[in-house]
Amino acid sequence: MGLISEFKTFALKGNVLDLAVGVIIGGAFGNIVNSLINDIIMPLVGKVIGDVDFKNLFIPLSEKVTATSLDAARAQGPVVAWGSFLTITINFLILAFVLFLVIKAFNEAKKRFEATPPPAPAVPPAPTKDQVLLTEIRDLLARR
Repeated sequence: MGLISEFKTFALKGNVLDLAVGVIIGGAFGNIVNSLINDIIMPLVGKVIGDVDFKNLFIPLSEKVTATSLDAARAQGPVVAWGSFLTITINFLILAFVLFLVIKAFNEAKKRFEATPPPAPAVPPAPTKDQVLLTEIRDLLARR
């Protein structure tokens, strides 16, 4: 089998398409989680703590850094942006937990599906009175 035909077989399998769909949906889901963290959770946590903006929490590593916003401070010199790191860590934890719940639900559904016994074969209906009578007549005629 040639290299091109092997690639064609690989590329046309359903697994490649499933993987592509998974990557696209995963990227979109990641954007949703990022928005949830950056736009909802961290501002609420910052408000509860005392009007703290986690995006602008940093430790300057140079005396030249005098700015109060992270972008301006990075332009002035090196900084440790621990607020951004904290936000990304919380983002990861939430994303990992949600994926854990999705995989757990999938595994539970898979167990139920595999554990469900196949339906019992249908029991044929009992013969009607006419069928019983015809059977008796047939049997009487066969004995003669």
